[in-house]
Amino acid sequence: MKLSKKVIDLDELRMLAAQGLLLGYLPNDRSLWEEELAKKRSQYAAFKEEFLSNPVETSQRLDSEAHHMENSKHVANGLLQRSEYSEIMEQIDRDVKRTHPDMHFFCGDSSFAKSNQESLKNVLFLFAKLNAGIRYVQGMNEILAPLFFVFRSDPDDKNAVWKADSFFCFVELLSGFRDNFCQKLDNSAVGIQGTLSKLSQLLAKYDGQLQHHLEVTTEVNPQFYAFRWITLLLTQEFNFADIIHIWDTLLSDPDGRQETLLRICCAMLILVRKRLLAGDFTSNLKLLQNYPPTNISHLLYVANKLH
Repeated sequence: MKLSKKVIDLDELRMLAAQGLLLGYLPNDRSLWEEELAKKRSQYAAFKEEFLSNPVETSQRLDSEAHHMENSKHVANGLLQRSEYSEIMEQIDRDVKRTHPDMHFFCGDSSFAKSNQESLKNVLFLFAKLNAGIRYVQGMNEILAPLFFVFRSDPDDKNAVWKADSFFCFVELLSGFRDNFCQKLDNSAVGIQGTLSKLSQLLAKYDGQLQHHLEVTTEVNPQFYAFRWITLLLTQEFNFADIIHIWDTLLSDPDGRQETLLRICCAMLILVRKRLLAGDFTSNLKLLQNYPPTNISHLLYVANKLH
């Protein structure tokens, strides 16, 4: 075991986490990994065969099915669904092309970048097809990107099937934040508004003065800035290396990912409290929508203290 060694190799430990151990993708018993990985990768191949293998043949099959349907309402529903998924694919395509434009890994004219873009699109479209209650929500590409990057960069040839691993870990990760993406739950206690309310309560608990100044005095409510923080898991607030660092904590904290994310968001507010207390609506909103560079280790230290 990696943790039983006298000196812990953090790179090896991070690789275990990257392979999905902390996301629930792999069982704790390492002897079961090979069998589980083979099963998942076979399942992913089946998904690809069903939904992505040949769009022309799939379209013709759906047309044939629609033609033989006796109920015209079913035909209309089928055509509407096809139209909706066509729009989703177009949205995915636009978003993927905008993913981390500063990184040659994701953007550019190289065959490597284009291959990675195509893989991202496939993973996101399969998720949309298999999760009808959520489908695709703009910004999911940003959540997939760190997972895909880690798997794609894995030097271990035995773990080179990064597409399947990225897909299932993406599914596992979003399962913990699923309610934030479900529009029907937006105004419920478990939806995004409920999550934003929890952040407000957490800030009030640890820094009542700051919470009052932000939300009462300057009327800067969490939905104005923290909606993006929470739904995109902070991927838009920090550089890519810092995101990986933050996610190491996010995925490993025993308190759960949602609670850990809220503590990190609260710590972000506390770290800039002096500027916020001195600011008005305009300056505070600008600050929080363009969060300044910060020491990530210190940020996580502060977040850890908010228990």
